Amino acid sequence: MHPPATDLRTEHLDEALGIRVTRPRLSWRLPADTSAQSAYRIRASNSWDSGRITSRESVLVPYAGRPLRSAERVEWQVKVWTDRGESDWSAPARFETGLLSAADWQAEWITPGETPGGPAGERAATLLRWEFDVPAPVVAARMYGTAHGVYEASLNGARVGDAELTPGFTQYRTRLQVQTYDITAALREGRNALGVALADGWYRGQTGYFRIADQWGDRPALLIQLHLTHADGTMTVLGTGPGWHGAQGHVVAADLIAGERWDLQRLPRGWSEAGFDASSWLPVAVDPRGFATLTDSPAPPVRRVEEITPVSVRRLDEQRQIVDLGQNINGWVRLSELGPAGTSTRLTHGELLDTTGDVTTDHLRPVIPGSAQILSAGQIDEVTSAGVPGDVFEPRRTTHGFRYVRIEGHPGDLTPQDITGMVVHSDVRRTGWFSCSDERLNRLHEAAVWSLRGNMCDIPTDCPQRERAGWTGDWQLFVPTAAFLYDVAGFSVKWLRDLAADQWPDGTVPNVTPCSPHDAHDSPAAHLNGSAGWGDAAVIVPWELYRAYGDTGILAEAWPSIVAWLARTEHLARTRRHPSRTGTPAPHEEHLWDSGAHWGEWLAPGDEVAFEDLASLDHGAVATAFYAHSAGLASRIAEVLGRAEDAERYRRLGAQVRTAWEAEYADAPLTQSDYVRALAFGLVGAERRPKIADRLAGLVREAGTHLGTGFLATPYLLPALADAGHLDLAYELLLQDTEPSWLVMIDRDATTVWEQWDGVSADGKGSASLNHYSKGAVISFLHRYVAGLQLVEPGYRRFLVQPRPGGGLTWAEAAHESPYGRIEAAWRLDGVRLHLRLVVPPGTEATVILPSGRRKTAGPGTHDYVD
Repeated sequence: MHPPATDLRTEHLDEALGIRVTRPRLSWRLPADTSAQSAYRIRASNSWDSGRITSRESVLVPYAGRPLRSAERVEWQVKVWTDRGESDWSAPARFETGLLSAADWQAEWITPGETPGGPAGERAATLLRWEFDVPAPVVAARMYGTAHGVYEASLNGARVGDAELTPGFTQYRTRLQVQTYDITAALREGRNALGVALADGWYRGQTGYFRIADQWGDRPALLIQLHLTHADGTMTVLGTGPGWHGAQGHVVAADLIAGERWDLQRLPRGWSEAGFDASSWLPVAVDPRGFATLTDSPAPPVRRVEEITPVSVRRLDEQRQIVDLGQNINGWVRLSELGPAGTSTRLTHGELLDTTGDVTTDHLRPVIPGSAQILSAGQIDEVTSAGVPGDVFEPRRTTHGFRYVRIEGHPGDLTPQDITGMVVHSDVRRTGWFSCSDERLNRLHEAAVWSLRGNMCDIPTDCPQRERAGWTGDWQLFVPTAAFLYDVAGFSVKWLRDLAADQWPDGTVPNVTPCSPHDAHDSPAAHLNGSAGWGDAAVIVPWELYRAYGDTGILAEAWPSIVAWLARTEHLARTRRHPSRTGTPAPHEEHLWDSGAHWGEWLAPGDEVAFEDLASLDHGAVATAFYAHSAGLASRIAEVLGRAEDAERYRRLGAQVRTAWEAEYADAPLTQSDYVRALAFGLVGAERRPKIADRLAGLVREAGTHLGTGFLATPYLLPALADAGHLDLAYELLLQDTEPSWLVMIDRDATTVWEQWDGVSADGKGSASLNHYSKGAVISFLHRYVAGLQLVEPGYRRFLVQPRPGGGLTWAEAAHESPYGRIEAAWRLDGVRLHLRLVVPPGTEATVILPSGRRKTAGPGTHDYVD
């Protein structure tokens, strides 16, 4: 027997508690000293035993036991046969189902007896409580909870779990996530008390750029059910219902965007413990909201994942103190020094300091298109002290995007030990790293990583301050980079399910998902729903997830969305023309998508297009390019799914659209972005590619060796140049340190990537968000070209290692935790020789191409090369 398999996972989760998947898929990693698996055997605590299965599969292997029941806990183990023989049984892993059907719910939805009033952003959180008896010993207990709003539960005075902002952000019309908690250790025989703080959250609070509230409802609600398993095997089921009471306590305002306010003098101490006097609290109302939308989340929860001690706290004047975390984050601060009773401390969060050294949020204030109205930036918390030793302020019903905090009203001189920056995001597993000999590139890489971390808050947001919206275009262009850095499989699947729920009957994919009714129909940007490059997320995101994780289930689930999106695109291309076109259409025009309103390249350098003009512009070169790209991907997806007729149909369609793009645009004067797409999406034939590449390089040189791309083309720019024989120019752009460039951000002290290339001007003035990951997609070039690590087969079962040194770099290294294990590639230059060390995990194979052109095949293990 040799050592066992490790890293057992269920679906894409390390902790699979409360799943609603009835045939969960199981994964494991082969022992480190093996090369390949020939067979496996799985056994489970519910008597399922797969027997010895001849197979090399070790990722997403379906459970094949008896049908799972609600609230069923299953332990499972695996043993494998490899080139080293039969392994020991692995350590056990577990998964547990949640409540699988509406019939499992005996609890009732409740709403506060008095719904918190006031304008949006100023509404209090409600405290809800209930006492119950546990008459017999309990051996296992679960709490199933969800809300319309955000909720945080405490049992007998102790917080339940560590998930934040539950139940998360979904398209509430069709999907509402339920959390499952193990509360066994917190229960006691006799009297118990359960308390819940319930606030507006996304459901009722302000959302998106336009700060519109009450989008899914005007009353928050709570649903909780407890399952208590006793020592004799009997079960007691309890939950929300008429016996609950509520009051408005110390959280006098709570809004995700505006911020949170506490008055600790109003805190009903002991309110979530048994014996508390709640005689003045109001009874709740029972509200029959039903259980049809309840589901689980395939993603890890949002958590507090890191604590940051400020690098400085300085006093600006008698009233103001300025905190610098040294890093732009998403989250909040924990203040542990609250001052004497009655002290009111105000905390304003921002990304930038003005010329006086004060926090400014002017660049984060939304401007309503077509009007002079400028909205508040929000991000203001406030706490009034009760003077009780040990009190701490930590506002967990809001989030902020910030590096700096202005603290006003506190009489004492605060120190870094009094304030902690709480980094809050989806607790996804880190899987990718990079470093090299150029420290500025390392800082750029970390800035992009931090931008991703700041924008994974249950959904992939565009920015963690001004909008916090799930822009479809942003995630489709960054998801390949994200999937290298973090395990975003379950996180993205959760979002794709919201995208499918949001998709219109005609196939239109909204700009953002989850999409509020206002953003879908009433927003000044509503006419841009279905924009090319944004709606194409329906195709591109599933494909990139399949490539990164080898999960065909993602493709199968997304297929209806893919078909609907392309049917809409095909209809628009065939039946409509841009108004500027006159005369009889040329035959190829039926495959040009030049109608409708589009965001276009969006925020390319010098692009001063007014928002009001977007609807009239001809974005045919952009839209047709994405049409061709998505049709081609749909063909490949259909092939993976065994849909031969669909694969051939989309192959023909993609070829026709590419031919139309080449006929219409290849000889026209185009932008850098258009030429990048022509190369990256294969829009021109082989004979034209060198000419297109030379045109792109020429435009870069004409711009003073500066990029000219915006959101959509930037991820492809450097790879397109490198693959077309312009590697040196790609490095020059990467290392350019005058505007517009990535290193300007770094030289101006950015710790996250800016939304606009000129996000902070030379004189320190800010523009738009300073934490948008889109332009940070350039770091994929560091992974795939500088370090040379490129995926070939889904899940990195086969991969390419082809370092391409340049730019004066003397060493570089990258590592990636693939589904099969850790890949490492590190090179250094010793004079003219390159030394490469490569680690290949079990069950995979690498092709190595050295700078001289020599090719090698590398199996599992560690390999060293000199070239």
